[in-house]
Amino acid sequence: MTASTPSSAPYVAVVGPGDVGPEEDAAAEAVGRLLAERGAVVVCGGLDGVMAAAARGARAGGGISVGLLPGRDRAAANPYLSIALPTGMGQLRNGLVVAAADAVIAVGGSWGTLSEVALALRAGRPVVALGGWRVAGGPAPVVPPGPIEADSPETAVAAALAAATATGRPGGS
Repeated sequence: MTASTPSSAPYVAVVGPGDVGPEEDAAAEAVGRLLAERGAVVVCGGLDGVMAAAARGARAGGGISVGLLPGRDRAAANPYLSIALPTGMGQLRNGLVVAAADAVIAVGGSWGTLSEVALALRAGRPVVALGGWRVAGGPAPVVPPGPIEADSPETAVAAALAAATATGRPGGS
């Protein structure tokens, strides 16, 4: 899939912890690269860990990555981003990351990741979990469907892009 302009491309948020091991780093980089190669715009929190790896992958894949930073200092952004937007909102920026995306891929998990997954599901955004969070117990009738599970970067990207397209949001509201 190749988008002609960023406004018509699917936007996929890649979320996960700021402190990662080599396996999560490699997975997030592969997800970023695969998304870029398929014409998607990568959205992230703009800092280290999964965010930096996804942006690094997007750059390697010739794509665009947008980082929504928690602080006011653009210099705090990871060096791989195409665009760094300081919000000054702290962790509340997690809601902006989700709102900007047509789908979300969670690589690994942390408390911040949990908030992004929860906000995405509440907003009706498709979530693909690649080694991510699970909530114990059965869902109540008012709880939206949980994350789509993926076992590789390739299946995570394919599921996220298919879900983003199914929502009809790419390039829309």
